[in-house]
Amino acid sequence: MRPPARTAQLVALAATALLLGACQGKEAAETPKVAESPKAAEAARVGAAASGCTLPVTFGLAEDWKPKAVTIAGDELLAELAQRGPMTMACEIDAKPAGLIGFLRVWTGKSGDPRANLTAFIGPEALKPVFTELQIGGRPAVEVAYEKKSQLDDAIEPEQAFVVETGQGLLAVSVDSFDSGEHKDMLPAYELAKSSLQVTG
Repeated sequence: MRPPARTAQLVALAATALLLGACQGKEAAETPKVAESPKAAEAARVGAAASGCTLPVTFGLAEDWKPKAVTIAGDELLAELAQRGPMTMACEIDAKPAGLIGFLRVWTGKSGDPRANLTAFIGPEALKPVFTELQIGGRPAVEVAYEKKSQLDDAIEPEQAFVVETGQGLLAVSVDSFDSGEHKDMLPAYELAKSSLQVTG
């Protein structure tokens, strides 16, 4: 027969274990799961010399999305439109042939802190930015989801972009859609770019 003191200790330990288990179960039940955005099937790749845009990376394209290199030499207006913070537009991937209104845009810049450069890229008018550090193509990267007021009708629209260090400088990919509905429909192509990106430099 166990001494009364020993029995009391065992009862106390059992009660504590039951309490902790109940709390952990409650926390697990209350913690929301982050839903993963679906990604499109890869129909082609962009980034190689013959792909429409020559980049220090390659990544998959959704069906019917068409890449085109952005050339700004000698065009001051285009040069201004193609500059966001420290990043310069290098490639536009048009969603219109796939039935959507918008682009995936690829931007390049000098090496530096990814988050600081992404913060400068989205600008001071970005609303409610949420930054996530992650690995893309085996390299350090930062992604941001935020909101921005539309220049057309002052509607608040969702925006999303990521930046990754390529070894030849930073590279960003952004979703630039017509409205929030188009943004949602374009996310699978964006997720495909993010998940399939490979640094070639």
